Amino acid sequence: MRRYLPKSIKLLTTTGLIVFLLSIVMLPVSSVYSATDSGSVGLEGTISAPPPTTGATISFPRDGAVITNQPLTVTGICPAGLLVKMFKNNVFSGSVQCTKGSFSIQVDLFSGVNELVARVYDDLDQAGPDSNIVRVTLPALSTNIGAKISLTSSFAKRGANPGDKLTWPITLTGGSSPYAISVDWGDGKTPDIIAQTFPGTFNIEHKYDNPGIYNIIIRATDKDGNVAFLQLVGVGNGPLSQTTGTTGSDGTGQDNNKQQVRILWQPAAISIPLIFSTFYLGRKYELFTLRKRLEQRDDIR
Repeated sequence: MRRYLPKSIKLLTTTGLIVFLLSIVMLPVSSVYSATDSGSVGLEGTISAPPPTTGATISFPRDGAVITNQPLTVTGICPAGLLVKMFKNNVFSGSVQCTKGSFSIQVDLFSGVNELVARVYDDLDQAGPDSNIVRVTLPALSTNIGAKISLTSSFAKRGANPGDKLTWPITLTGGSSPYAISVDWGDGKTPDIIAQTFPGTFNIEHKYDNPGIYNIIIRATDKDGNVAFLQLVGVGNGPLSQTTGTTGSDGTGQDNNKQQVRILWQPAAISIPLIFSTFYLGRKYELFTLRKRLEQRDDIR
């Protein structure tokens, strides 16, 4: 007696295989395809998440304080692992990574009343709730008012692989030229000194030797001695491992020659039971069909 696989079973089996293959190759819309220098190929998917629900709290200075020296060090508590951006009168004035549930950041102030607000951001740049508002006053007659010169940037946090050049655009406004710019990259190296002839946007550049998160302090001084400060977050990307994920000291970033591969196990977990059940049902149907054919032959005899 010749045994064969009915067309319906072939259809079920083919459908199961197609579902399995589609579940492996289909990624979210935000997935990124990349080929590395070594020729290997990696697939990485970004899964959306809700924004932070807990904000930061400014502990110092107290509300209503009068400030006579700059920069002002603002401290407080925050959800660990998030980026804290500081705003004065709704103007971005610096950033710092929240570590161990607290933050400390240096900011300069406008002359007069400054409303300080800290806002947390996740890795997707989604903002959490605003902190408490702290109003401080910098008297107009202060010897170091820092109000005639200002530093800002469109980026609160940037990173590059160790050994690669990190380029960061900075905008300088106000004051009287020429300017002296000091940049402490936070990695223990001698600060960079830059001469800036005119106000406007210029680039600062650096290479980190090791992975990590670094506090960058930028100080600008004009010819009249007015000073501005800006604190930012620099990242030396850490090396990644296919088996253990990130292995850098800061737990963020990428290796020079490797691309992280995230295994999306959910589709496989769903499709594998489907394949087994498809084969099981196909086998049962085959036995049922063969049994019916044998019965029909017995009836003919």
